[in-house]
Amino acid sequence: MSTESDIREFLASRRAKITPRQAGLPAYGGNRRVPGLRREEVALLAGVSIDYYIRLERGHIAGASEEVLDAVANALRLDDAERAHLYDLARAAAKRPARRTRRARGPIPDSVLRVLDSMGGSPAFIRNGRLDLLAANHLGRALYSPLFTEGTPRPVNIARFQFLDPRGRDFFPDWDESRNTTVSLLRTEAGRAPHDTELTGLIGELVTRSEEFRTAWAKHNVRLHHTGRKSFRHPAVGVLSLDFDAMELPAQPGLTLTAYSAAPGTPDHDTLQLLASWAATENIPHATEDIPHLGSPGSAGLGAH
Repeated sequence: MSTESDIREFLASRRAKITPRQAGLPAYGGNRRVPGLRREEVALLAGVSIDYYIRLERGHIAGASEEVLDAVANALRLDDAERAHLYDLARAAAKRPARRTRRARGPIPDSVLRVLDSMGGSPAFIRNGRLDLLAANHLGRALYSPLFTEGTPRPVNIARFQFLDPRGRDFFPDWDESRNTTVSLLRTEAGRAPHDTELTGLIGELVTRSEEFRTAWAKHNVRLHHTGRKSFRHPAVGVLSLDFDAMELPAQPGLTLTAYSAAPGTPDHDTLQLLASWAATENIPHATEDIPHLGSPGSAGLGAH
């Protein structure tokens, strides 16, 4: 899809989510033909002319100032992720550099892999914005073991497994939430890196092959993903729900280290210990033993722009 189409559908979808009452406007008449706000109501709230806002929503946003973008974001009550996405779309329309122009190239440094391996009690992995798993410690590889079966293309991709592998729905028991999170993260990354051909190729594959992905993608939802809780149905230890914290690696732009944990004394902590015991009996490599394709010159995501 074009940037203009993305802008048009993103703004229209956000406008449809806000009612006049939520926006503090009187709702005249009982027969409104559109869900949410009308264009003229957004224009009023943003302090711009109706004609100008219509131009913006049609995708002609390249020349909009920061003040105008902020005013539209405030009128539509965008959250932090949505506001950042609007700015990313404006940069793409103006062909200006994105907020994060660099991407890590080449192998992940040994020092980072050592840190990953040292987190022995927590499943942890490093991913890029495309949701490729580029490295994982011993327990992280054990947690995501269904993704690392023989014959799976490398690098392993969470979204491809989730939507295209029959085991994906079973592995992620909170399916609706997990599906929406994955799609929102890819939509966010697409705004940051609109010219990343590998990302575009992945999205095209998922849109073509998965109706559920296609439906969720059309909602234009975005999100930031720093901390929360995620559930898994592991084939060896059953269901466990873990807290996660995701940390961007400043020296490796575009890469994120995610670590899972469970509070001591909880059933999930006991299950995590059971997973560690299971992993000790399996032939599971550590991060420093190299996941196939990790850091090779052609690794997807490591050289993406």
